[in-house]
Amino acid sequence: MRTVVAVVALSGFATLKSHAQTSSTNAFSPYSMFGVGELSTQGTLPMRSMGGVGLAWRSSAMTSLLNPAGYSATMQKSFIFNFGVEGMNIVNSQNKYDASGNKTGLAKNAKNSVNFHDIALQMPLAKGLGLGLSLTPYSSVGYNMTATEQSEDIWGQIGRVQYNYTGEGDITEVKLGVGWEIFKNFSLGVAGMYYWGDIDRSYTASVTNDVVGVGNYSSTIGTDNYSVSSFKFQAGLQYSIIANDKRMLTVGATYDMGGSLRPKLTRNIYNDDSNSTTVTYENSSSEIRLPEQWAAGIFYQDARFAAGFDYVYQNWGAKNTKISENIYGGYAVSYVNTSTFKVGFEYTPNRFDVRHYYNRMSYRIGFRYGGYYLSYQDRKLDQYAITAGIGFPIRFLGASGIDFGVEFGGRGSLGSIKSSISNARIGLVKQQYVKIAIGLTMFGEDYWFVRPKYD
Repeated sequence: MRTVVAVVALSGFATLKSHAQTSSTNAFSPYSMFGVGELSTQGTLPMRSMGGVGLAWRSSAMTSLLNPAGYSATMQKSFIFNFGVEGMNIVNSQNKYDASGNKTGLAKNAKNSVNFHDIALQMPLAKGLGLGLSLTPYSSVGYNMTATEQSEDIWGQIGRVQYNYTGEGDITEVKLGVGWEIFKNFSLGVAGMYYWGDIDRSYTASVTNDVVGVGNYSSTIGTDNYSVSSFKFQAGLQYSIIANDKRMLTVGATYDMGGSLRPKLTRNIYNDDSNSTTVTYENSSSEIRLPEQWAAGIFYQDARFAAGFDYVYQNWGAKNTKISENIYGGYAVSYVNTSTFKVGFEYTPNRFDVRHYYNRMSYRIGFRYGGYYLSYQDRKLDQYAITAGIGFPIRFLGASGIDFGVEFGGRGSLGSIKSSISNARIGLVKQQYVKIAIGLTMFGEDYWFVRPKYD
């Protein structure tokens, strides 16, 4: 997606409001000014509490959001429903620089958000054949920034010019697939994903202090609406190297074909305000492609202990090279390929303990590290997350449960980049966040599907 005068998203000229707010917007980040915004971490809450692993996790009592091959593990005459809610507190920090490149201070802001994370269900179609359906957020956009023109020529001829940039919206993924255990311990799965949503971006340029005192200067308002409606497909496999009553060791892999989101772009530019004459109007198709993705993982589980490792590679750069551009001021924002590593552990002391409930609880911890899919003046951003969680079984020997998870993470740094034209320095944004989530898993056992008889 093309962004107009997008340099302000990262610049030290941008003023970050230093107060906390609460909303349902999933993102609050200047980095969401570009591309599809902040990407959501996929997977059920037990998976996300273990760093996000789950490509090789086979479970008859948990929805398989990461690998459609896992749908085949659904028990006959059963039904799995999953629902999750997530809240986040994020703090953005940025060093500010003047026109000469001297550091002038540190800007900070914070925001809280609460929203749903996933709704999913899974059911059997036949022995070894399962169906899965899920609704999850894919990405979110949310930013509000103010910048002041630093050019001495404009200050001398016009006065103080202020720019304001805002954006909000999201893209949601609906996934429908089937998994089939084609022979013992080996399953294949395919899924179709439909993406839809709207992203609104706007900017305003206005003269706030006319030092010359001659002429009339009007505000300029630009609005861009990107409406997304697109399909893509995923294929996956799982193979259990060890599978017996005591333990299971499984490898899994997925491939996402990617493809264009084909967003419909509606662009307007107004003078003075949005109720006055439209200067330009454009209704066309924009271009941005979701990446091809290759992912593989391994997962071990027994009655007490579980551990997993996943690797995910996303080919953003090769499919979006035409979208790389030198934006205003000589700062380049471009797509880059990413690698992400995930590792997680789960411990359940004794799920068969009748007397002590805390022994039946599951304790989880995990870690995730990788790169962000956009670079700024060839400067890549790292991102990480430390996760933990607890699973509370609802009843003895039942699979239904309530999960609680927490995640501490960050992205970027307090470093800076220089313009390729003016050599002006701007500060990158360092982000730190805390996420708290609650999930509910309802597992329907055989008696759900048996018609009761009474004497």
